[in-house]
Amino acid sequence: MRQVIHRILSKNTLSFSLIILLAFTSVLSAQEGDPAKGKSLFNANCAACHQLDKKMTGPALRNVEARLSDEQGLDRDWIQAWIRNSSGLIKSGDSYANKVYNEYGGAAMTAFPQLSDDDISNILAYTAEEKKAPVAPAGGAVVTQASESSGGISNEIILGALAILFMLLAAGLYLVNKTLRRYAVASNIELPEDSQRTPIWKAFVQNQFLVMVVTIFFLLSSAYFVYGYLSQIGVDQGYQPVQPIHFSHKIHAGDNGVDCKYCHSSARVSKTSGIPSLNVCMNCHKSIYEYNGETTPEYSKDFYDGEIKKLYAAAGWDDAEQKYTGESSPVKWVRIHNLPDFAYFNHSQHVTVAGVECQTCHGPVEEMEVVYQHAPLTMGWCINCHRETDVNVKDNAYYTKIHDELSKKYGVDKLTAAQMGGLECGKCHY
Repeated sequence: MRQVIHRILSKNTLSFSLIILLAFTSVLSAQEGDPAKGKSLFNANCAACHQLDKKMTGPALRNVEARLSDEQGLDRDWIQAWIRNSSGLIKSGDSYANKVYNEYGGAAMTAFPQLSDDDISNILAYTAEEKKAPVAPAGGAVVTQASESSGGISNEIILGALAILFMLLAAGLYLVNKTLRRYAVASNIELPEDSQRTPIWKAFVQNQFLVMVVTIFFLLSSAYFVYGYLSQIGVDQGYQPVQPIHFSHKIHAGDNGVDCKYCHSSARVSKTSGIPSLNVCMNCHKSIYEYNGETTPEYSKDFYDGEIKKLYAAAGWDDAEQKYTGESSPVKWVRIHNLPDFAYFNHSQHVTVAGVECQTCHGPVEEMEVVYQHAPLTMGWCINCHRETDVNVKDNAYYTKIHDELSKKYGVDKLTAAQMGGLECGKCHY
C-alpha cells in the first residue's frame, strides 16, 4: 500500500514539476524576444533620438534593461510604462522618470502606445545584444591589385628594354663596320674616299623656295599654338582643389541619394547656388557621427570619421554632451566654379524655369569623391548649349504669344534658346 501511494505521489510530483518547467520556459521565451524584429522596430521608432552605444537626444540604450535593473531596481513593467506614456510617468512623481526628464533638458519622450509587449520585448532583445567588433577592411582586394600590377609588364619596363635593344644594335653595327674595315686593310682592298658634298644646311639656305615654305609653316604653327595657349587662359576645366573638410558627393548625392537642391537650396530661387551653412550639415550629422559605408585604402573609415569631427569642431558641437558649445569657426571652402565678373549667369533661370539638371553643367557629381570642374564654362560652350536646347513652353502662358510669332518667323515647331534671344550679347554681358 505504501509503495502504491509513493508511486502516485512521485508521478504527481513529476507531472507538476514538468508543468512548472514548461510554464517557466514559455515565460522566458516570451521575454527573450527576437533581436532581428527588434532591430527593425528600433530603427523605425527609436533611432531618431537614440543610439545603442552613444548618447544623443536620448540616452544610449545598450543593455538598458539590465542597467536599469542593476542600478535603479526597475523592472520591465517600468520600461513599458515609460515607452508607452513617459509624460504620465513623469507627472505621477516617479523619481527616476523625472531625473531623466531633467537631465535631457525637459524634452519629453514621444509616447508609443501602439507598441505591444512583444514589440517591446523584441526591442529590448536587440538592445541586449553584444556589441560587434568592427570588421577590419579586407586586404584581399589590395593584394589582388598589387599582384595584378606586379604581374603585368609596365610601359616603363617595355621602353627600357627597347632602349637597351637599340643601344645593343647600334654597338653591333659599329663593331661590324670596324671589323669590315680592318678586314679590307688586311686584304689590301682600297676603300673609296668620301666625295666632297655640300652640307645639308648650306643646301637648305641656297634653296629659297624651301626656305619660304618652312618659314610660312613655322609662322602658321606658331600662330596656332599661341592662339591655343591664349584660348585656355581663364579656363579651369578639371580644376580639383583640396577642401578644408573632405566632402564626398559620391556618398551624399550618390550612395545616399541626397538631392543637390537640399544643400544648394538657393539654386532654385537665386542667381547663385550658394554654399550650404554648417547647420544644414548638422541636420543629419547630429545623429550620423561615424561612417559605416564602403571604404577604400585611400579613404578609410577612420578618415571619414575624422572629417566628421572636423565638422563638429567648426560647428561648435559637443558630441559627448549633445549640445552646441558656442565656439564655432568658419570653414574656408575653396571655390571651384567661377565665371568672370563680366559674365551673368542665373541659377534659378536655368534650374527652375528651364529645368536644366545640375549634371548638365557640373557633370556626374554623384560619382565624384572629390568634385572638379567638369565643363569648360567658356562662351562657346554656353552658346552651343543655347543653340541645341529647345525651350519648353508647354502650359506656360507667358511664352505662348512669343512662341507663336517666333515659330512663324523661323518656320519651326520648337524654338531653341538661341532663337528666343539666347545669343544676344546683353543676355549674359551687362
